[in-house]
Amino acid sequence: MELRICHLYPDLLNLYGDRGNLVTLKQRCQWRGIDCTITSVSLGDSFVASDFDLVFMGGGQDYEQNLLYEDLIEQKGDAIRAAVEQGQVFLCICGGYQLMGRYYEEQDGHRIDGLSAIDVRTIGRPDRLIGNTIYEAPWLSEKGQDPVLVGFENHSGRTYLGPGVTPLAKVRKGGGNNGDDQTEGAIYKNVYCTYAHGSFLPKNPAMADHLVETALKRRYPECNELSPLDDQLAENARRYLVNCNC
Repeated sequence: MELRICHLYPDLLNLYGDRGNLVTLKQRCQWRGIDCTITSVSLGDSFVASDFDLVFMGGGQDYEQNLLYEDLIEQKGDAIRAAVEQGQVFLCICGGYQLMGRYYEEQDGHRIDGLSAIDVRTIGRPDRLIGNTIYEAPWLSEKGQDPVLVGFENHSGRTYLGPGVTPLAKVRKGGGNNGDDQTEGAIYKNVYCTYAHGSFLPKNPAMADHLVETALKRRYPECNELSPLDDQLAENARRYLVNCNC
């Protein structure tokens, strides 16, 4: 088996160690004897969804996001929207999360259109939501996994979910999507979005495995559940983050 990952705009969207998410996905595949390839797709490159099983888009500063905006919306937008509707697996962090939505409204009221791949909207605010975060994802419990997710947030945008989009998790500590409704992130079909940096997946191996398994089963319907790994060190670190009150 092989997991083929597309990394969108790695040269422009890589805040707070977001590349570590890909390191985690690849390593957890290799530990199980699963081949994993990561292909960078950036400005001027074609995005062919059928070439990949999982697509990752990280966060970036406003300047970098402005550089890629036209390429993303005009050149890759149709292919990304079609891939989403066909069930392709996506992980989108912070700025990548916002770009997948309908629009970002700046503080002066000016709206910047997003991909409209998922029904979310983001409103800019002068104050930022910053700090370590703890979330709870009941859908992980249904899979027999620890529902607690941990991360680090740093964003001024406030994101609100539309009909048909469900939260990734409920906030136990931190601001989450908007600081108001106790939601964090978004799930639509096989698109998973979050504001959690840090990197997100090294701190949350169950989430990483869910993405890998979902992507593999889509390509290989006969694929069994992933074999368990010894995650004791990761669990010790997670337990500390949950209990340290830092």
